[in-house]
Amino acid sequence: MKALQKFLLLALFCLAFTSTTLGANVDTVVVASAAMSKDVKAAVVLPASYKKEKKASFPVLYLLHGGTGSYRDWLSKTPDKALLHRLADEHNLIIVTPDAGPTSYYFDSPLDKTSQYETFISKELIDKIDNTYRTVRDGKGRVIAGLSMGGHGAFYIASKHPGLYSAAGSMSGVMNINTATWKVPAEFAQLRAQNFSKLLGPPQDASNPYPEYTAVGRTEELKNSGLKLIFDVGIDDFLIDTNRDLHRRLLENGTPHTYIERPGAHTWEYWGEALPYQVLFLTNILKENGTIVQ
Repeated sequence: MKALQKFLLLALFCLAFTSTTLGANVDTVVVASAAMSKDVKAAVVLPASYKKEKKASFPVLYLLHGGTGSYRDWLSKTPDKALLHRLADEHNLIIVTPDAGPTSYYFDSPLDKTSQYETFISKELIDKIDNTYRTVRDGKGRVIAGLSMGGHGAFYIASKHPGLYSAAGSMSGVMNINTATWKVPAEFAQLRAQNFSKLLGPPQDASNPYPEYTAVGRTEELKNSGLKLIFDVGIDDFLIDTNRDLHRRLLENGTPHTYIERPGAHTWEYWGEALPYQVLFLTNILKENGTIVQ
């Protein structure tokens, strides 16, 4: 019996070791941002096929983190720590998770020169990735998605740069940066409102602050961009009203999109379950564009 137990333990150890050493590989790159005069890190998940297909170019998913997060979040906080590795391998997809500071919301601040993350994500990061790896250097092979603050960033940046990405996804996205629309304690809402004031200046209209910097204020740009859009939110999420509002506005102006509500809250359990569906949607677009490595 003891011999059998030792054998089973050894087998489990070998299985665990194999699962962590084979398949996708993760690099960390440092991008020298001229826009912000600082270095910014990003993780790059390369599928196993990247080493095998020496002459192939691979599509890229830029996957953004949420507020108070970092570039390591998608690799370290999902319940399944191998989630990105598995998705990269399953879809022959490069996944890039850049850092964007704790509360940048992915726009270029007119007041804070160290917070120019729209320029960083849309230009400097793409230049670095395209010049370092074998990528599809075209919007047909490039998609963007994110959670919470990153969901806002994905829709905001994609709408600002038509043709740069072919699709955008959001999970529990901050679709309106007006904190009065969030179901949160007043202290938290005030703290984030102060952050936006620091980055963008005092709001001109308290009932509709910074419309050009938020997804619900860019519905015409989203419509005209030609982007394939998907966004989802948990029914217990404090941002559900902002997502329903964006869904309604897109329906009203005739913007094609996929919108999903399902059980869950603003948690890593929810995002860990949501991401595979988002990646499936996004890679189907890449397949239609003929950019997925077969």
